[in-house]
Amino acid sequence: MHVAGLNLLEYPERVNQRKFMEQVAESYGSETGLRKPFGHRVAHGALGRFGPLYWERDDDIDLDYHVRHSALPKPGRYRELFDLVGRLHSTLLDRSRPLWEVQLIEGLRDRQFAVYTKIHHAAIDGVAGVRLTEASCSPDPKAKLELSPFSVEAHERFKERRGHGRNDELEPTEFELRTIADFFKAQVDTSAHVLSTIKSYAATWLGMGAGLAVPWRHVPHTMVNTQVSSARRFVAQSWSIERIRAVSRAADVTINDVVLAMCSGALRRYLDEQGELPEHSLRALVPVSVREKNDYDSPLAISYIVADLGTRHDDPADRLDAIVESTQAGKAMLSELSAREASLYATLIQTPLFIASLMGVADWFPPVSTVISNVPGPKEQLYWNGAPLLGTYPVSAVFHGFALNITFVSYNGNLDFGIIACRRSVPRVQRLIDYLEQSLAELEETV
Repeated sequence: MHVAGLNLLEYPERVNQRKFMEQVAESYGSETGLRKPFGHRVAHGALGRFGPLYWERDDDIDLDYHVRHSALPKPGRYRELFDLVGRLHSTLLDRSRPLWEVQLIEGLRDRQFAVYTKIHHAAIDGVAGVRLTEASCSPDPKAKLELSPFSVEAHERFKERRGHGRNDELEPTEFELRTIADFFKAQVDTSAHVLSTIKSYAATWLGMGAGLAVPWRHVPHTMVNTQVSSARRFVAQSWSIERIRAVSRAADVTINDVVLAMCSGALRRYLDEQGELPEHSLRALVPVSVREKNDYDSPLAISYIVADLGTRHDDPADRLDAIVESTQAGKAMLSELSAREASLYATLIQTPLFIASLMGVADWFPPVSTVISNVPGPKEQLYWNGAPLLGTYPVSAVFHGFALNITFVSYNGNLDFGIIACRRSVPRVQRLIDYLEQSLAELEETV
């Protein structure tokens, strides 16, 4: 359940590359005021592994363990970079330490280097991950940045740039009691709305859902819904937002709907090539941010909808129609909930998914086919001490029953796609990159 980000950068002009990488390492290795939870480790209560968990400050953090250095073998292509990222993403984070690691990667061609940051999903979501990148960079190429991205000071400076001051955090003295109280309060405060949501799901199960897609109903079993090994394979690519926006305008749909249609066409081609194209359409779990506009401190603020990808249709227009119908129904349902209610709903909807995975039955009765996630990112060009950030590629999580994840981040006029898959269960996953391009070209022709 760790996620990661792969930031691709270019060395500034006329710098000593070895000394510049040392500067990057010193920044990430700074011990100055790490903010929660990056200076904390997971601790158990009185009930041990069977009770609640909480964050406990690590007063003896070994930053040399958390910040590491790698060099790619020649010729230093993206292929070698992606292979290294797949290997790095295959190992668990040490549960006895703060749940993050940074890998500084040199040896890329064209004067480029990369930073791979792995963090447990309990400590961060996609939006918070993007803000971590923003806090470590600046739109000013001449800005001098020496603070660790994980520091309190870097986080507060970033909030000040956005016009938001310091939030004084009140540390609870009785963590378990507060958690239980919040849980019961949420149940009481949101019972009517959650009941309405559950009724919507019940109607869908009875065939009266008006386009709403739900877990397990007509979800086909494919090679993606299998037990996963520990090995991962990662691939990435960028597409111009303007290309995708042109399709969205012509079809009068959202950019996210167009990207889901790209993924739909790519997955249809991939499964058909493997002889695994199912009769029923694939269903994707689509995370939706419910973060309040001024919320810069919550590590997690997400809910979910289920999108019908329409892969049973050969015509890309029909696939797009199926996607739009299901996403509009899902968004309409979420619009009735507050951010806190939507988060509670997310717990309700994802619990069966994780139970199915932990019990080892997700590959028999998959609740959804895959996860496709959209994370909004910075619109302007960013720099780290003069080094331009070329792309920021997400590396998400796969687990039993869900052997493939597609996540994309918008950045500086592009959508940066990161695809992570079980190396054994999903062979030749790199072909999905070609199929995504073919699918987009097909949509352009259609509209």
